[in-house]
Amino acid sequence: MIKVPARYSHLLLAFFTSLMMSLLMSGVITLLNLGLVDDFIRRWLTAFVTAFVVAFPSILLVLPVARRIVARLTG
Repeated sequence: MIKVPARYSHLLLAFFTSLMMSLLMSGVITLLNLGLVDDFIRRWLTAFVTAFVVAFPSILLVLPVARRIVARLTG
């Protein structure tokens, strides 16, 4: 298994969080909007790529703010 230095943990957290959330949300939204159409998987994956391109940089910006809010609420 590849070991990544701990200094990159924030990037990995953002990457995997945005990957999983955009995959899940694009699937749910595609299903709700189109139903189980013949080309559902293609449409879902197309929506996923678009969502991930937006989600990854967005989470890089939002995650530090969310951490500060949580720290204030719990500290």
